[in-house]
Parts: sequence; C-alpha cells; structure tokens
Amino acid sequence: MTPVPNIPLALGLAGLIPFVWGGVTVLDAGLQDWGARALGPRFVGPYVGLAYGAVILSFMSGVLWGFAARGTGPMAGAGYALSVIPALWAFFMVGGGPVSAAVNLMAGFAGLLMLDWHFVRAGLAPPWWLRLRVGLTAAVLLSLAPIVA
Repeated sequence: MTPVPNIPLALGLAGLIPFVWGGVTVLDAGLQDWGARALGPRFVGPYVGLAYGAVILSFMSGVLWGFAARGTGPMAGAGYALSVIPALWAFFMVGGGPVSAAVNLMAGFAGLLMLDWHFVRAGLAPPWWLRLRVGLTAAVLLSLAPIVA
C-alpha cells in the first residue's frame, strides 16, 4: 500500500481536533463547563461536533469535485454528481436535535467513505487516499458517538 504523505496526514489529524474535543466534552461535564466559560458554549459538547461535521461534509464535497475534474466524459459527469451528495446530505439531514443530527452525520461520513472508495477505484483519487480516509472516518464516528449515547 502507498503510504499517506506527511502533510495530508498531519492536516487530516489536525482536522480531527474539533471532533475529538466535542466528543470529550460530551463525556466530561467539568471539561464542558470549563470549555463553555473559556471558549463559549458553541465550542463544546454536541454543538462543536455537529457544526464542524456539517462544514467538513461540505468541504469533502469540494475535494470529491476536484477528483471528478480528473475524469473525462461520463466518468467526470458521474463524479461531479456524486461529489455534491455530502454537502446536500449535511444541508438537508443535519438538524432536528443533537441525537438525530449526530446519527445523520455519522451516516453521512460512512457514505462519504463509500464515495472515497469509488473515486479511488475509478483512479481519480490518489492511491493513498482510502488509507487516510478510513482512519479519519473511524475517528470522526467515534467522536460523534457520545452525542448519540
């Protein structure tokens, strides 16, 4: 397997910080209180994980759009159509309270992983892409899980 380059790996791991912080502050009321006082209430607990999750799903639509641009003909057209799904999912499915929003975000990130697999298989994403995305997706799902519990 092709190793993940250092810069995408470091940026991907850094991108997990808001997810992990949100999950930890759901589990630890004292840390959540401190964070709410120090950072503001929207930067702790389910609020940070859900808001950031919707942003990241939308960002990932842009990444997939970039992969689609590497295709030609029907492959490019299908790639463009698939690439907008994560952003639309975030827009339409993340709402209705923290538990349902977290469940829908988790489903969105699992679906995104399937799209990642498709783009790698089509030869439009780098060969190391899926290796990076599997680990990041697992961390995101684990970080959102406390909201659902």
